[in-house]
Amino acid sequence: NPYLQYFLGMKEYTSKCPFGASTMVEFRKRFPPEAIAALLAASTPKEDQDDHNDQNGGGSGENKGTLIMDATCCPADISYPQDFQLLNEAREKLEHIVDVYCEAHKLKKPRMRRRAARRDYLKLSKSKKRTAKRIREGVRKQLQYIRRDIGFIVNIIQKTHLKVSEKVADLLNAITTLYEQQLYMYENRVHMVPDRIVSISQPWVRPIVRGKAHANTEFGAKLHISMVDGYAKIERLSFDAFNEATDFFSAVEGYRQEHGCYPQRILVDKIYRNRETISWCKAQGIQLTGPALGRPAKNVERTKQAKKQEYQDICDRNIVEGEFGVGKRSYGLNRIMAHLQETSFCVIGIALLCMNLAKRLRSLLHHFLRIWFLSAPNPVFAF
Repeated sequence: NPYLQYFLGMKEYTSKCPFGASTMVEFRKRFPPEAIAALLAASTPKEDQDDHNDQNGGGSGENKGTLIMDATCCPADISYPQDFQLLNEAREKLEHIVDVYCEAHKLKKPRMRRRAARRDYLKLSKSKKRTAKRIREGVRKQLQYIRRDIGFIVNIIQKTHLKVSEKVADLLNAITTLYEQQLYMYENRVHMVPDRIVSISQPWVRPIVRGKAHANTEFGAKLHISMVDGYAKIERLSFDAFNEATDFFSAVEGYRQEHGCYPQRILVDKIYRNRETISWCKAQGIQLTGPALGRPAKNVERTKQAKKQEYQDICDRNIVEGEFGVGKRSYGLNRIMAHLQETSFCVIGIALLCMNLAKRLRSLLHHFLRIWFLSAPNPVFAF
């Protein structure tokens, strides 16, 4: 559009595209996770470390501030994975590889029974009622077709001594792993397997069980962040499922390195609360969200005060939920359109960077308006 061309500094409008999609991919590859972490750290306003060292004696002084932690899933742009659909996609890709190699080396195409395989797939996909027996039968047929197609490709490579490109080799490895996983689940009548592939184009995507009402399982990168004064920081970002409670101590120590002291409060979910974290926070004088373990206290006034403080902590912790909601609604975290592992990490990191910068701009605008209105002879608004 003309606005983009003006932003790029072009002197006149042109109907040609200024750059292609691959240019943006190469641009995103220039930002590794270390660079994204440095940008996020630079977007957060810094306090004077000398004051911290003098005031706290190198980190052993009074606890200050509030640390909030939570995790979410950033879904990838893939269709909902179903076993027979994944196998049908793998079969079609194998047939395309056979066609390309046969045409390049002028070989006779083997009999692959494509029409029968396509008919078996459509018969199952278009049926209104997919019983477990019919799904199992459809998976069995697709596994047989894939096993034959892999054998054809191996024979072609052995006959022609073909050197497979890196892209085709990665695709064949993903399809072979998918075939082995689906065959294992079919033979053992199970629906779970370690490192299960749910997308052939993005084989690094894993199922993330979140237990939400709208979707029990999401497919994408799991993001664990910590927030201080409304600014987000990435603690861990991975496509493999992990327990965010394992990053508790590293996040608290990171807060101590940046601010010179431990936080006064840590607002977290129930998954972070265990005997180790509760006892450690008690030893460090840190207030942790949630009730104490064991029997409730006999003192009624103390119990009421604890419930009131717990309710206030829950209300204050909602800021991280709002941060996730804004990121997924306005910054594209609800569906990551990048199709590479490193570019997906870049997109997620840049979205958090934009949210931090927007927060800082709002703070600067509030500070400027406050000074301007208070310095006016007749202030209209009171801040």
